[in-house]
Amino acid sequence: MQKIWLEHYPPGVPAEIDPHQHASLKGIIEQSCERFARLPAYTNLGKSLSYSDLLELSGHFGAYLQKVIALDKGDRVAIMLPNVLQYPVAVFGALRAGMAIVNVNPLYTARELEEQLVDSGAKAIVILENFAHTLERVLAKTDVRTVMVTAIGDLLGLPKRPLVNFVVRRVKKKVPSWHIPDVVPFRRAVSEGKWQTLDDVPLTHDDIAFLQYTGGTTGVAKGAMLSHGNMVANVLQAAAWFGAGARERNAGGAIVITALPLYHIFSLTANCLTWLQLGGNNVLITNPRDFAGFVKELRKHRFTFFSGVNTLFNALLNTPGFDKLDFSGLRITIGGGMAVQRSVAERWQRVTGNVLTQAYGLTETSPAACVNPLDLDAYNGSVGLPISSTEVSIRDDAGDEMPAGEIGEICIRGPQIMAGYWNRPDETEKVMIDGGWFRSGDIGHMDEKGFVYIEDRKKDMINVSGFNVYPNEIEAVAASHPGVLEAAAVAIEDETSGEAVQLFVVRKDPSLTAAEIIEHCRKELTAYKVPKQVEFRSDLPKTNVGKILRRELRDERK
Repeated sequence: MQKIWLEHYPPGVPAEIDPHQHASLKGIIEQSCERFARLPAYTNLGKSLSYSDLLELSGHFGAYLQKVIALDKGDRVAIMLPNVLQYPVAVFGALRAGMAIVNVNPLYTARELEEQLVDSGAKAIVILENFAHTLERVLAKTDVRTVMVTAIGDLLGLPKRPLVNFVVRRVKKKVPSWHIPDVVPFRRAVSEGKWQTLDDVPLTHDDIAFLQYTGGTTGVAKGAMLSHGNMVANVLQAAAWFGAGARERNAGGAIVITALPLYHIFSLTANCLTWLQLGGNNVLITNPRDFAGFVKELRKHRFTFFSGVNTLFNALLNTPGFDKLDFSGLRITIGGGMAVQRSVAERWQRVTGNVLTQAYGLTETSPAACVNPLDLDAYNGSVGLPISSTEVSIRDDAGDEMPAGEIGEICIRGPQIMAGYWNRPDETEKVMIDGGWFRSGDIGHMDEKGFVYIEDRKKDMINVSGFNVYPNEIEAVAASHPGVLEAAAVAIEDETSGEAVQLFVVRKDPSLTAAEIIEHCRKELTAYKVPKQVEFRSDLPKTNVGKILRRELRDERK
């Protein structure tokens, strides 16, 4: 394969990275914490943890997992937290102790949480108290034997810790009542681990670091096995790209705005891990939906790096005061997770003076596969060039490579490609083809310079604010309502979220209303998956074997 994209790499970005620089993420964590010991690593609600603090606290937590609750190498630890200081402490502690992380969306319903915990076989969970009532409903059906509960303010120190926790619990009433016997307060776990010794667990590139759940290309929730080798490679790939642009690679000190949730693969790698490698300070935004508060927080920092999705950028641009911020330090803005709209990118550049650089990847690619050069003068509509040690090939349905400009399925090869789907060799086989190529399920083309462009999605996935929503799940939940005969879910355009869910329903009960269906879905689905519109039909278009033709329904919306 001719790597035509290499001629257009930014200065200082290598054609290849050496993933064997580190045997595991444990090595990156410990080396970075020693190298940047005095620098702030993570900041949240006015409190910063230095790299030295992070090494110490994560070591205590890892020792607790090993010695007090006796977890073994490879055991899965679920983390159900928003962007708070406890997240890096828990994740890095578990990784250093040799465990695998199962990232869990804190907004999951009981059904969604149960499915993920049961499938992963997680033996322990760290959860914010705000969501413990959801865990209470399903805990007995899982293998989880240790529940560690934390409050938002737990690592903020005195006097802020009790004050923040009081406001969240008593003033804002954000903690529903719950009761789980024998829970361990997170602070106690860290404290008890202080008196234990963290064993040095040998880890290799083949060991699993994360079970990152995704619908993949088929819509059935499954865990992408991201090995230490996958994650090390993608961290080094991203660091090579971002480090050259930020000029912070050797000195550290970059200020990184982390508003996207760390449990999402985009923020996990691009922010949490890559800037750990580069010595940056991740400013964690716990509630990015509070845009007035978000802008207030941004006023405190001369930030270097900003990542987000199109809807986040658009909302900030429409928040009073955002255009008055100090953008003099901003060197890199990365947009991913969903298509960046040209109008939003152009306005972002006018307001901030910084190009909104589009990138592309999937959970199965850890996630970065393509990134635009950071020295572009303006938004170009492309998702970028294949990054270091990465190949992209456009293939037809037969799996044959297509020439530049031709539209086909985007296939990716590189050291960041997942090891496979957890306990799903059948699903793994569907997306991996000869030669180590991963079939993305996305349709696009590559131009004569190696820039990749997304045309459409091969499957029926709906993209709501960067989160994958799969029709099969929505339809199954809707069909569980006794008044529903058939249902089909498709994407519709939405000014706020890019896309939203429209549900077409054939009623069994003629008196059934749209409001009743939406309320039913709210009980079973995370908010972004809930249908925004419901339309009733006497029948749904189908193939001759009875399969619902979602494409016909989508085409009617155009």
